Amino acid sequence: MKNIKNIIFDYGNVIFTINFKLTQQAFKELGIKNVNDFFAHKGHHSLFDDFETGKSTSAQFRDGIRQQAHNFDLTDTQIDQAWNSLLIGVAPNNHQILLNVKQRYRTFLLSNTNQIHYDCFSAYIKKEFGIDNYDNHFEKAYFSHLCGMRKPHPEIFKLVLDNHQLKPEETLFIDDSPQHLVGAQTLGINTLLMDRPAAQLQDFLIEHQIL
Repeated sequence: MKNIKNIIFDYGNVIFTINFKLTQQAFKELGIKNVNDFFAHKGHHSLFDDFETGKSTSAQFRDGIRQQAHNFDLTDTQIDQAWNSLLIGVAPNNHQILLNVKQRYRTFLLSNTNQIHYDCFSAYIKKEFGIDNYDNHFEKAYFSHLCGMRKPHPEIFKLVLDNHQLKPEETLFIDDSPQHLVGAQTLGINTLLMDRPAAQLQDFLIEHQIL
């Protein structure tokens, strides 16, 4: 893309496939009612915001799920399995695509996540791809629960810009959530909505003349 020197990638449904409906169904099975209001792609209970910004621990999050389910006998394993059920995986070629993009741009990862998901997908990429972390795939990977802030708040985008002296007009942010793009746009960052499955990342990048 013209004048773009830096690309910030979202993780879920841009690189790593996730399915919110699987966790909604799993939460139903745990006894949580009104799951569409409790946990959805475009909005959710404050329990998730607190967990994604590191304000609550994994233990506190699990206790919150027990409270919402009105079942304090739920085990940590039951809760973790329900919560992690949305994590599907990475298409076989996506990691190589990221390395290819990194040869042409300064690249960064910016993900809203939490300690339980982080531990799960870290173990997954180690087992499936032999990848210990994303240090080789990005100049820097940012995870909301380690930053103390989350998208779409402009502060987390400003953190990335300031830490690496990036000019917003030279920076592109790719995300599958329209509300997150708005947060980046307030700082003058260029944005693209990922409008297809993560397995089609290469086609998306080619279509937008990034590769």
